[in-house]
Amino acid sequence: MNHTDLWAGQREDARKRVEPLAVRMRPRTLDEFAGQKHILGPGKLLRRMLEADVITSLILHGPPGTGKTTLAELIASFTKRHFERENASSVGVKRIREIIDEATTRLERSGRRTVLFLDEIHRFTKPQQDVLLADVERGTLTLVGATTENPLFAVNSALVSRSTLFRLEALTEDDVVGVLKRAIADRDRGYGQLDVRVEDDALRVWATKCDGDARRALTALEVAVLSEGSRGASELGSREKAAGHECTAPLVITRAAAEDSIQQKAAVYSGDGDEHYNSISAFIKSVRGSDPDAAIYWLARMLDAGEDPRFVARRLAILASEDIGNADPRGIMVAQSAWELLERIGMPEGRIILAQATTYLALAPKSNASYVAIDEALADVKEGRTIAVPVHLRDGNSAPPSPGSGPANGTGYRYAHADQGAVNDQDYLGVEKTYYRPTDRGAEKAMSERLEELRRLRGAARKGHA
Repeated sequence: MNHTDLWAGQREDARKRVEPLAVRMRPRTLDEFAGQKHILGPGKLLRRMLEADVITSLILHGPPGTGKTTLAELIASFTKRHFERENASSVGVKRIREIIDEATTRLERSGRRTVLFLDEIHRFTKPQQDVLLADVERGTLTLVGATTENPLFAVNSALVSRSTLFRLEALTEDDVVGVLKRAIADRDRGYGQLDVRVEDDALRVWATKCDGDARRALTALEVAVLSEGSRGASELGSREKAAGHECTAPLVITRAAAEDSIQQKAAVYSGDGDEHYNSISAFIKSVRGSDPDAAIYWLARMLDAGEDPRFVARRLAILASEDIGNADPRGIMVAQSAWELLERIGMPEGRIILAQATTYLALAPKSNASYVAIDEALADVKEGRTIAVPVHLRDGNSAPPSPGSGPANGTGYRYAHADQGAVNDQDYLGVEKTYYRPTDRGAEKAMSERLEELRRLRGAARKGHA
């Protein structure tokens, strides 16, 4: 006997009334989905996969608020597949088996396939993976994973090898403004029944401070509307009342109100995540590229996010030799001093020391000649024929050769200071090699000229000796 639930609709309405704006405004179609044109634009890979209905297992990765969960739901809706959602950190093997059994039954009875969405897929354990992989490979269900981490490092390799990876980028400011305007105009899910007027400056405040996270921007809009007096709040709370009872006086949201409705940006940053590596990479490349303004920005971003300042100092010390070298020999001393002072003084004053070192090294002339020289020499040592130390350069106190086998160690060595200019025709390697090739930048220009002069004098001495 079928029992009709007379109160189902009322309960559904009660649940919808408490849904936050960010939930209500989730896109219902791909056309409503904001951003990600690099994967969803006409002719792009994910769009082509959807239109051809050849969706295989996917891993969506990117910052929070870029729509990973929503996109997974849209994929299921677009392909008319059943949607199951679980969190990889809490779902157990028993539940996975249940989902597989249900998906198998659904496929056999109706031909409808299943999408299993796993949030935080980087937390998926090997036992969970072992239960799931066989049915994923057979196509019994389609796995869509989401993570804020780099899946190449954080997700099990077996899952990565069976999945197509798509990176979702933070929304642009224009994307966020478009999302906000849609929410303001939408009569069913947003504030279209209220006369909400948001200043352009207010929209830009939210679009900037949300840092590409549409969810934060929509939450800020909701806070602003609810906090603009009891009239706005009561009218918002009575949306479900009879149609025609609409707000007559406009509810204006200014820039100041927008500023008060959103928190300061919270950096998406961890000590071993993508942003850690991306930020330090951008910082070092900016210093190497002689752009102090960009370098200072990346330094500020890392420090604000809580990066260990000693890590930054260490990387500056490496850069001072790797990218500046003898073009400005003071560079390595500046880096060393900054590191030592940072250890003694600490933060927050240490930020000034790091800023001084950063700007100095960014503006210093650049040379990687020493870096290239040692790597070329190491390659020869590891891969080439080992060069014996010439007899005249050997330690005279070391074990002498056996009788009759040749001159004693150190025989023939000529003290350089005994010759004019401390230069003679002595061979210090035994073979012709050129490793150090100084540039014509900064102090290294004078070194280059000095090296050419030494080579000329040594050559002349050898001719005279001959």
